[in-house]
Amino acid sequence: MRLKEGKNNHTYVVEKIQIELNLERRLEALGLTEGSKITILNNDKKGAMTVKFRGTRFALGRRIADNIFVKEEAA
Repeated sequence: MRLKEGKNNHTYVVEKIQIELNLERRLEALGLTEGSKITILNNDKKGAMTVKFRGTRFALGRRIADNIFVKEEAA
């Protein structure tokens, strides 16, 4: 599923990032890579979504969130 389809306060594991190389490298530099855990803090379906990974909160635009594929973290 796409990250933008995720629910608030749920943690997911990044499976794939399909975005322009420069943005992918920027996300990589921030610590968001395949296999990373990411928690959605606020996904109100409008504007940027707030997420947390590697202990830091970030705002991700819809276009970026639409190109990050995740799966639910195993309980």
